Parts: sequence; structure tokens; C-alpha cells
Amino acid sequence: MISFLGPKGTFTHQAANILGDELIPYCTIPAVMESVANDETDFGVVPIENSIEGPVGITLDSLAHKFDLKIFKEIIIPINQNFIVNPGCKMEDIEDVYSHEQAIAQCREFIHKNNLQPHYAVSTANAAKSIVGDKSKAAIGNAKTVELYDLEILEANIQDTDNNATRFVVLSKDDHKITGNDKTSIIFSIYEDRPGGLYNILGIFQKNNINLTKIESRPSRRGLGKYLFFVDFNGHKDDEIIQNIISEIDENTYFLKVLGSYPEY
Repeated sequence: MISFLGPKGTFTHQAANILGDELIPYCTIPAVMESVANDETDFGVVPIENSIEGPVGITLDSLAHKFDLKIFKEIIIPINQNFIVNPGCKMEDIEDVYSHEQAIAQCREFIHKNNLQPHYAVSTANAAKSIVGDKSKAAIGNAKTVELYDLEILEANIQDTDNNATRFVVLSKDDHKITGNDKTSIIFSIYEDRPGGLYNILGIFQKNNINLTKIESRPSRRGLGKYLFFVDFNGHKDDEIIQNIISEIDENTYFLKVLGSYPEY
């Protein structure tokens, strides 16, 4: 069984469909993670970053502070946002547009150009459901919601940039075995009283010729100016060179957590 950030018709639902059809929607990202932690489901699918809007903070924070889960796989899908209306509606009929806050942010130019009033919804699917029967309202979302609620796409691909993509992670209690084309994700926090602490940690990767694919910072919840660093890099945690790197980082950081090693998408 696979849990995902619902409801049905969201982009997370689209990503989860790639894994199989035994899918269960949950209303929040922590609820998805809890379903895996409590063995209600085998895997959970949640968004972790968008190419335009950046990291999904609740996913990173939950992995850091609340749940001892592993990233088992990653899925990257293009995000094509559509302007969704009731059948027969024209642009001049529409006054208000509803969607998830990230979808609204990804379509600012379209919204401004058409003098629409944006409103936030908990998901793109809920936004589509909320406009059914009201010809003065529109939603922004994917094509799946059109099928679910008998709506129409008035304009397709309305996002501000064409390279819009979201990265999703598949969470599990178990690690993925080595495939030969892997990446590893870790979280760490440096000692604040050691000048050059982050520079020294990053130097460990450089001297071992290991490529970093991402680095993000998040507040550590230990006070202003104190951060956790999320780093993705090439290699599997069971590779000898990666084991040595992780060991050296552990010796030089205040906190270290390995989020898992998994096939690179």
C-alpha cells in the first residue's frame, strides 16, 4: 500500500500513480509519514522541492525532527498548470481563481494579465472541486482534476516558466540496495563556535571527488542563526568511500542524520 499527499487529482497523486494503483490519500505531509512509520502503508509519497518555488519546508522539517524514515526513491515530474473552468465558461466570466499557494505562485503573470483575484486552497484538487457549478470562478491545476469533476481546461500550460518540475520522494522504513547509479541524502548541523565549519564539511566531499547535487539550509529550531543543512550527493551510503565521508562528517558536526540512499532519477 502506498500513501500520498491527497486528495486524488493532485500532482502528488500523479507521482504516486507511477508506483502502483494501491493508493491511499492523506490530508497532510506528516500524516503520510506517520502512515509509513506506523506500518499502515509500505511507502509514502510527498513533495520535497519545486524547481521554481524551492524546497518544501514541512517535508524537510518532518524528516529532520519527527520521523525516522528513509528516502527509498525519487520521482521528478514536469508541472503543467492549467486554467480550469466550468463547461461553457469564457475568460470574461471569471473573477476569482483558486489553487494551492505554490500553483498560484507559479502562475503570477497569467493571473495578473487577466486581472484575476487569487485565493489559496489546500490543494489543486480541492480548488477544482470548490468551483464546480460557479461560472465566476476558476481553478489552477492538472488535467486529472478536469476528469474528476467534469470541468474544462480553458487555457493549458499557464505557468510562468516552462522548466517547472517538482521532485517527490518515496519514503520507507527500509533502505534501497545499491544500484550503481545512486545518490545519498543527509542532514547535519555544524558547531557554531568553529569558524569555517560549513566550508570544512563541504571540503570533505571535494577532496574525495564526490559531487554535491543539492544543498539547502533550514532553521534548526535552536535559535536564530542556527541551521540544519540538507545535502544530496552522488554515491550510496554502503560504498566504502561514502562510508568514510559520512564517518568524517559525523566527527566534525553537532548532529548528523542519513536520510537514505536511492537510485538517481
